[in-house]
Amino acid sequence: MGNASCVFAGCIDQASVGIVEKWGRFEKLAEPGLNFFNPCAGQYLAGVLSTRIQSLEVRIETKTKDNVFVQIISSIQYRVIKQSADDAFYELQNPKEQIQAYVFDVVRAQVPRMTLDQLFEQKDEVAKTVLVELEKVMGEYGYTIEHILMVDIIPDPSVRRAMNEINAAQRLQLASVYKGEADKILLVKKAEAEAEAKYLGGVGVARQRQAITDGLRENILNFSNTVEGASAKEVMDLIMITQYFDTIKDLGNSSKNTTVFIPHGPGHIRDIGDQIRNGLMEAKAGSSAAD
Repeated sequence: MGNASCVFAGCIDQASVGIVEKWGRFEKLAEPGLNFFNPCAGQYLAGVLSTRIQSLEVRIETKTKDNVFVQIISSIQYRVIKQSADDAFYELQNPKEQIQAYVFDVVRAQVPRMTLDQLFEQKDEVAKTVLVELEKVMGEYGYTIEHILMVDIIPDPSVRRAMNEINAAQRLQLASVYKGEADKILLVKKAEAEAEAKYLGGVGVARQRQAITDGLRENILNFSNTVEGASAKEVMDLIMITQYFDTIKDLGNSSKNTTVFIPHGPGHIRDIGDQIRNGLMEAKAGSSAAD
């Protein structure tokens, strides 16, 4: 609904206040609603001010302590003080320009004392300083400052690129450290796994050999007890011949067999048995000498 006025009456919107003059001089404030005037006595409605919160965006370009040019975007939220609406109506012709000028002055006095990093960290402190100064000045003209927000801080494009490159380099360095630690852990775990596998393989081989030895001992004893007159040497020769033929059979049945030349014949089997017995005797003699 717009403001309506006639010679004898005027309608003031909600959240607004009217300025009533008499013969060109301020007389009173008109409340929202229907107001009557006496034009014969020189009384009339000179104007209407809104008491709603208004927002003003201000862009300030300045330089930091470390010589970086930045553009600061701030949002000023202000309103007319209802009781001082006459001051707001008569004292300032363009309040937005006045507010903008004071914001420029305060920000350009504060920011050059800070580095770029400090500006990002302490932007709320800059906003508080601007708020205090504006409230002090604009209060005399019938305005109150509700909030000041530092919406954005935009460094020069070349500075932003440099900052992004520094950030990227730091992240790559951190990623390299993490990757190195991961590779180190992987190598350690792999070495531990190989050591454990070799240990378990050795245990398996030892148990296998022990089982073979126990089996041979049991076979020799059973054969000696079953067949009278059979010596341990004869039983051992028989077992070795049996294993010899089993080995020949396995080589022939292997799917990946290759050509293997081995001596074959009863004499060669006796030679193999003699070599094994001689090796055992030499090992036993060496063990006795060491003791």
